[in-house]
Formats: sequence, C-alpha cells, structure tokens
Amino acid sequence: MSQNNQQWLFEIKPKDAFFRLHLKEVWQYKDLLMLLVKRDVITVYKQTVLGPIWYLIQPLLTSVIFTILFNNIAGIQTGNVPPFLFNLASITVWNYFSTCLTTTSDTFKTNASLFGKVYFPRIIMPLSIVISNLLKLGLQLLIFIGFYIYYLFIGKDIAPNSTIILFPVLVIIMGLLGLGLGMIISSMVTKYRDLTFLITFGVQLMMYVSAVNYPLTLIRQKLPGYSWIIDYNPMAYIIEFSRYMLLNTGEFSSYFLAYTIIVTIIIFFSGLLIFNNTEKKFIDTV
Repeated sequence: MSQNNQQWLFEIKPKDAFFRLHLKEVWQYKDLLMLLVKRDVITVYKQTVLGPIWYLIQPLLTSVIFTILFNNIAGIQTGNVPPFLFNLASITVWNYFSTCLTTTSDTFKTNASLFGKVYFPRIIMPLSIVISNLLKLGLQLLIFIGFYIYYLFIGKDIAPNSTIILFPVLVIIMGLLGLGLGMIISSMVTKYRDLTFLITFGVQLMMYVSAVNYPLTLIRQKLPGYSWIIDYNPMAYIIEFSRYMLLNTGEFSSYFLAYTIIVTIIIFFSGLLIFNNTEKKFIDTV
C-alpha cells in the first residue's frame, strides 16, 4: 500500500484555532481519563495510616471550630438548625469546590514533565481531579447524613427540602466552576509563578465571602453596604442553595440560580479556551 493511501486512526496536528474546544478528544481518551481518576484515588490513600478517614476528620474539626467561634462566641443564629449541622453542611460543599480549584490550578506546573513526553488532551488532567474529588465529597456527605440522623433521633425539627433532587446539579455546577477557575489560574501560573503562593490565601479569603459560616441574609442585614461582594459571588449562592436543599433553611431563588449557572458556564468555557491556548506554548515557560 502506498503511503498516500494509508488511513490513520488519529492525526496529531497543531491547534491553530483559538475558539476550538477539542471536547471530542476527551471522549476519545475516556479510558485514559478513568485511569487517571483511579490513580488519583489510590495515590491519596497510599502510605497513609488512616486513609480516607482524613477526609472525615477535617470537616468535623472545622465544623466544631466554626460552631465555637461564630455561633457560641459571635452569636450567629442558625434558626431551628443545630449550628454544628449548619456548619457541617456548608463546609462539606465548600471543600469540594476549594479542592477542585486549588488542585487544578497547578496542572501545567505539576505535569510539565509528562506533557513534554506524550500527547493526550491536557484537559484530561484537571478533569480527572474534579471527578476523583467526588469520592471525597461522597465520604463527607456520609458523615453529614450520620449527624443528620443523630439530630433527628434526639428530636430536632429538621428536614430536607423537596428541591434536594437538584443537589446533583449543584455538584456539577461546583465542579465546572472550580475547573474553570482552576484552568484560568493554571494558565497564568505558567508565566507568573508567584501566583502559586497566593492560591491558598485567596481560597481561604474567598471562603469568608461565600457565606460558608453564616446565613446569606445576615450579611445583608448587618453590612448592607458590603453585601454586593457576596451578591456577585456565585459560590455564596451555591452554599446557600445547598443548605436550603439539605436543611430547608435559608432562601432559594430561581433568579440567583440562573445567575450562578450563567456565570459558571462563562467561566468554564473561558477557562477552557485559555487552557487550550496555553497548552500550545506552556512548555517554553514552565
């Protein structure tokens, strides 16, 4: 057979178009994606004494500290919902977003040696992180359900809202938002290394303006002049919606849900475009 008549299974060529998303390639490499998800899960537990128990200790300790500081000392009220359960629900949801964001924001720097040796769609790396973090979220939700049952057993008047069926959609929104922001930051880190040191601080600061440890209405009542900071923060609505779904407390607005979805879509596709563009030349700067 002549060389001109050969049919190739895949053809690797330069990606010149900025607005090409290359999502079809992700499906072609789905087996690699699942392999990386499995690797992420296994390596987290490898050479640890307590394994996945670490995932349970962190939200429990954080919830206890938040309950003591913000509810007992600062006097923040949570209505009929026990403050510890209120904080545990918020932290469980926040941990998934923050882990996706911080881990994916270092994609190019962490995988530079691998990216320089073999070709595959680079987005598979951060995408595998977002998917593997679902296991951590699931484990933390189990501990939340355990305390939920305990408070029901001792007679607390709590119940989930019927909108809880939308909770998986909320998880998808969180994952896409964390992935989009992570890809943008990861692309910037290839040129500005000092951004790596600001990520942890920035995420911690973002937690306090995302209504994690207080009701969304509280900041509007106490500090109406600064409430705009939260009003433009999609994570604040995700946290509030999650408490509404899981604990039937707070408020749920179709308008703010639509706003959150639109902002998430814009950030995700912007991050994907920037990530794909950086992929072509990052090896020269990392």
